[in-house]
Amino acid sequence: MGKKYSEIPDNLTQFIENQKIFFVGTAAADGRVNISPKGMDSFRILDANRVLWLSVTGSGNETSAHVQENPRMTIMFIALEGKPMILRLYGNARVIHKSDSDWEDCASLFELLPGTRQIFDLTIDLVHTSCGMGVPFYNYTGERDQLNAWANKKGEEGIKEYWREKNEESLDGKITHIIEKNI
Repeated sequence: MGKKYSEIPDNLTQFIENQKIFFVGTAAADGRVNISPKGMDSFRILDANRVLWLSVTGSGNETSAHVQENPRMTIMFIALEGKPMILRLYGNARVIHKSDSDWEDCASLFELLPGTRQIFDLTIDLVHTSCGMGVPFYNYTGERDQLNAWANKKGEEGIKEYWREKNEESLDGKITHIIEKNI
């Protein structure tokens, strides 16, 4: 049922590209484990062992704080239609901020969304599939527009203020460096 690979095989690339949602899991050495659902057009496969995902402003910034302390990351995709499957990408990630030298190259691969705050670069060392037979069917009906509308209404200065208030520290008090690296 489950299979392990050292890289993303060609036959799974299309599965990943067809998914409308994925989940990101991270943890620091101590404190809370974080799992975040992600959507929008925010995921790119660069090659069989490297992916990027674009992070937009949200109510917290746990992933950034965790990765800067402990680079382990898992990204999970689930089939919500068609043949059942769960696919996980395991590896080490790094945060790319707007002040980093490779920001422009990585950002150019996306249509930047309102409230864009950072990009995560995951180097994959294990790809694992499992059956997914317990995952229910769901119908995709479209993207939500509330986050983009909220970010547009806040404007650039409002987003920076929000970062200061809500995104500079994780729930466990770990620093994200979003202010010093993005302003």
